[in-house]
This record gives sequence, C-alpha cells and structure tokens, in this order.
Amino acid sequence: MELLDAGYSQRRIADELGVTPSAVSRWARQRREGGDEALAAKPHPGRPKKLNERQIENLVKLLLEGPRKHGFATDLWTLPRIAELIERKFGVTFDPSGVWHVMQRLNWSPQKPERQAREQDVEAVEQWRTTTWSRIKKRPA
Repeated sequence: MELLDAGYSQRRIADELGVTPSAVSRWARQRREGGDEALAAKPHPGRPKKLNERQIENLVKLLLEGPRKHGFATDLWTLPRIAELIERKFGVTFDPSGVWHVMQRLNWSPQKPERQAREQDVEAVEQWRTTTWSRIKKRPA
C-alpha cells in the first residue's frame, strides 16, 4: 500500500513483490472499501479438530497402557486399532489415515516392538554381550 501511495503502478508493484497484478488490484479495492483493517491477515481456521486437547492427553495415556490392556491380542498398535480405541473411548470415528495425522501431531513415529524369545535369559545375554562379545568382536586396525 505504501508503494501505491507513492504513485507506483499496480503492475510495477506486482513485479516488485512477485505477485500478480490482480492481487495488487484486489488489495487496493479492499483498502478502498474497508480501510487498512480490511488488509489485516485473517486466520483460516479450517475444519475443527475431532479430538480436543484433553482427549488427546487421555489418548496418550491409553496408548501408553498398551494394546493388550484394551483387549487386543498382541502388543502392537496399528492405525486401525488406534481408530477403534478412539471410537470406543471418545465416540469419534477416524479413518486410519486420520489416525496417522493424530500420531504425527503427537510427534509419535511408527515403530515395531523388539522381538524376544520367551525362553531368552536376559541376564545371560547381557553377560555374554559384556564379556564374550567384547573379547571376540573385531577391533579397528
């Protein structure tokens, strides 16, 4: 608007700002009709979130309890399972792709649980790792 006030043409302003002349024309018209306030940035709220912040916090707690606690057969959270949990607990339906967006919003990433044999002796493995493995592994030349 300062450039328009200084007498620059709409085309020159558009070239200078890297916008179309019609954008500059639209800004000038909005200013004429509504003053400088008409040019103020207006937030575009978009679609409201399906889960509010409190529900998201509760969802995190539920997920941390693990899938077995919520009646699933294995310890692996999948998007369809999370969608089912959300529907059961909050009455809100999600497509698995929508659940993916919720997980991204929480900064959660896809992970698979470590597999471990039921018969594995954790202490024996750690003992082997610290004594035998450290002795036999290759060392830099």
